[in-house]
Amino acid sequence: MKTVDLEQETNPWEAQAARFDLAAHKLNLDEGLWKVLRSPSREIIVHIPVMMDDGHLEVFTGFRVQHSIARGPAKGGLRYSPDVNLDEIRALASWMTWKCAVVNIPFGGAKGGIICDPHKMSMGELERMTRRYTAELFEFIGPEKDVPAPDVNTNEQTMAWIMDTYSMHARHTVTAVVTGKPIDLGGSSGRREATGRGILFVINEAIKRFGMSPETTRVVVQGSGNVGGIGAQLLHEAGYKVVAISDVHGGIYNPNGIDIPAALKHLQATRSFEDYPGVQRVTNSELLELECDVLVPAATENQITSQNADRIKCKVLAEGANGPTTAAADQVLHEKGIFVIPDILANAGGVTVSYFEWVQDRMGYFWREDVINQRLQETMVASFNDLCRYADAHSVDTRTAAYMLAIDRVAYDTRMRGIYA
Repeated sequence: MKTVDLEQETNPWEAQAARFDLAAHKLNLDEGLWKVLRSPSREIIVHIPVMMDDGHLEVFTGFRVQHSIARGPAKGGLRYSPDVNLDEIRALASWMTWKCAVVNIPFGGAKGGIICDPHKMSMGELERMTRRYTAELFEFIGPEKDVPAPDVNTNEQTMAWIMDTYSMHARHTVTAVVTGKPIDLGGSSGRREATGRGILFVINEAIKRFGMSPETTRVVVQGSGNVGGIGAQLLHEAGYKVVAISDVHGGIYNPNGIDIPAALKHLQATRSFEDYPGVQRVTNSELLELECDVLVPAATENQITSQNADRIKCKVLAEGANGPTTAAADQVLHEKGIFVIPDILANAGGVTVSYFEWVQDRMGYFWREDVINQRLQETMVASFNDLCRYADAHSVDTRTAAYMLAIDRVAYDTRMRGIYA
């Protein structure tokens, strides 16, 4: 029975829906709007034939879910994975709607994915699959409609293929159709580091609430990719004591702090933290339960559940990954007095700088990296303060406050546009 419960608890769509329902209830949201905002506005499934390198045809299934366009074009990543499914894409699309609303940028939410194992495919196969997927979705994406971005197992190169394919069909170059592109093709300075940098900015604000300073703050980071690795590096540079970090195989721990640049260099050279000197080895689950001031789960979803939430020992939980905490774990963390910076704010640095990239592409004028970082900081700090004020005003935890703030903004815009006309 417990397995079934945990399976339901870790279903991303169920988790998103539970949090939405709680926030909508506290807002006394009109029943009609409740139904509108709970459901995606459009779900597209495509079956893509791709000629493989050995000459046989393979058919891949792809999705694009557009949750809301009430505040502007839909926005969201595209992931390639054998585990992609419609529930996951639905949940991620709705999370994007709330994320964009929390940081108050004029986008709705979308997400895309293709069921495939990109590690077993050649560059040529990936390119053909990406181009065919883009061609199938040509009428549904675009700078004014839906703007994809990189996600799990996709990158700048993937975005360049999408931009080129879309431009071929449009008969002119359209750089603003995607974000996360190479800088020379209309990408933005600071985009790669944006999610990690956003996490740094909100952690800076959170520790002020506890009267702490970076030098005395012990940080544990789960993950060492684009979010965890860059986040840990930036936290280290800002003077924080990063005491643990991990990759998919496991982590390393030193209560006196780890030299993060050296550890990441070792990881890049050997593809593992194994043999890194002067540290203790820990599993990813042990890492989450280490004594620390700030815990940053920046790997995958469903890391903190009802099974382990009571063993989390941090003061501040800054969610770098999407959905690292299940809805069932929220109450436990709240009762323990842990200050949660929810994912829809903590990792919104990426979509904020994606918005800056879209703006720059549309006006054909590009900003310096220091300008982008300054504007990102202003956005993240203002959003953090909005969230805390909302939580205090409504006497709710920060997770519920984030959803209430986001739903409030989207509902207001939906109502003002006259959905009942």
